[in-house]
Amino acid sequence: MANSNRPATARRNRGSVRNASEIYVEGSTARRLQEIPDRRYAPSRQTSVRKQAKPQKGPSQELIRPGARALSKEAQKNRAKAMSMSRGFVIFIAVVSAAVLFCCINYLQLKSQYTSRINEVAALESELAQLREDNDAYESQVTSNVDLSRIKKIAIGRLGMKYPSKDQTMTYTTEGGSYVRQYQDIPDSK
Repeated sequence: MANSNRPATARRNRGSVRNASEIYVEGSTARRLQEIPDRRYAPSRQTSVRKQAKPQKGPSQELIRPGARALSKEAQKNRAKAMSMSRGFVIFIAVVSAAVLFCCINYLQLKSQYTSRINEVAALESELAQLREDNDAYESQVTSNVDLSRIKKIAIGRLGMKYPSKDQTMTYTTEGGSYVRQYQDIPDSK
């Protein structure tokens, strides 16, 4: 058995209990413990208590068991006041409940919109990935059909093109741009 740094209890290790035979389990074959009986008063006192208890039973009053002390009217009023809720408190509870209900419904609507937008974004990303794959496939198909050496032979042989010489090339420097736009014809140099 692993050491769990906890002391052994009577349930786990009954041998460690001093008197294991005195363990009582409620509802087992052993008798149930006897409950403490109510006090019994003298007959003259019981009748007076019962007479006082009968008129005190009302809709807002607690049922008074025989033999219990009678409450004064002030104590009964205090208990009734403590058990009842004022109109302002009921309105406050209703307003708070409505606010909580509104917040819960609003939260559920926002959560639903959030989930639907996430699903929409996922669908659009999937469509974008499919379009990129198709585009790459078409581009590779087009570039595989082009033979650059054949184009070079046709340009030099049929069209009479040739490579430029050093005096025909001009170098331009651009500031901050990655490309050059030509708005005028390039002037002849030399």
